[in-house]
Amino acid sequence: MNLTPRQRVEIALHGGYADRVPFTMYESKIPQCAAEREMRNRGLCIVQREVPAYLIHQPNVVTTQQVYWENGRKLVRTIHQTPVGTLSSLVEPAVFTNWIHEQLFKSPDDYKALLYFIRDQRFEPNYQALAEAQKAFGDDAIFRAGLELEPLQSLISGTWMDMQEFCIQWMENRDEILKLYDAIVEQRRKMYPIVAQSPILICNYGGNVTPEIIGLETFEKYYVPNYNEAAEVMHKHGKMLGCHFDANCRLLSRAIASTDLDYIEAFTPAPGTDMTLAEARAAWPNKVLWVNFPSAVHLESDDVVRATTIDLIKQAGTPNGLLMGITEDIPPHRWHDSCRAIMDGLDAAR
Repeated sequence: MNLTPRQRVEIALHGGYADRVPFTMYESKIPQCAAEREMRNRGLCIVQREVPAYLIHQPNVVTTQQVYWENGRKLVRTIHQTPVGTLSSLVEPAVFTNWIHEQLFKSPDDYKALLYFIRDQRFEPNYQALAEAQKAFGDDAIFRAGLELEPLQSLISGTWMDMQEFCIQWMENRDEILKLYDAIVEQRRKMYPIVAQSPILICNYGGNVTPEIIGLETFEKYYVPNYNEAAEVMHKHGKMLGCHFDANCRLLSRAIASTDLDYIEAFTPAPGTDMTLAEARAAWPNKVLWVNFPSAVHLESDDVVRATTIDLIKQAGTPNGLLMGITEDIPPHRWHDSCRAIMDGLDAAR
């Protein structure tokens, strides 16, 4: 069967199996080089997330940035001036991420400005740029859209409020938090049809949910309904919705099973989390599993990596609706050999 990397991924996302379990990597996790070219020739599919399905504008917020260096570190101060107050953040760019030194929210005095900031966002399609990028990249990649973080998660692991501050505010000023939550829900609803009508098949809605902080009741009340509402819009246009569940999922597993999500992306099997792949398959028999190969195993020998890959395929029970991915950084000295060993294991399990 002469299939392209993207075709294998799309078959798996629809619950099928072609000639092997697809192997994918985020575009930011693998540099362009001879080893990358070798793996793409073997069937590696790049997950391309850099071109958004929509652009965000804020017509009534004036945003400025100050870039400076301190002790050899680049720091970026972003200032948002709204008609009801000023917000600012301080971040340190670091390779594929940013270290956030100051969030926008610093005290309850910022609630009014943050609510205005959220409500002022405007969204417009970015379809032409997305279509052109897909055409240029060809079948070596699958493009994936994003719906930002879930409304409540935006206040936990986003750039507006840090996790500890959220927990304090959740207990002391829940009414104010829920005003922000409701405003974000309304804004997300404007995104759904734009993404659903874009030239893209798949979309992630948030992720990095930590059950030790959220708990089951909050997840069921403030996360599940948003997944289902977005999925309904996506499905009307033949598109698929998933979520980046890479943490412990046992507590949330039944609630996740009840959602209309099509795939569980970045699921990291034990020993990285509290669920094995076999347990995940049993918990979510109607979901596609897009696995993140356990990060700690990259440090093992190539033989162990290969054997772990084969064992994971066996745990899944069936290769249908199964994908193997890399969604986290790999130690620079290991990625060449570890990824080759994963592909060797996938080939052996065919």
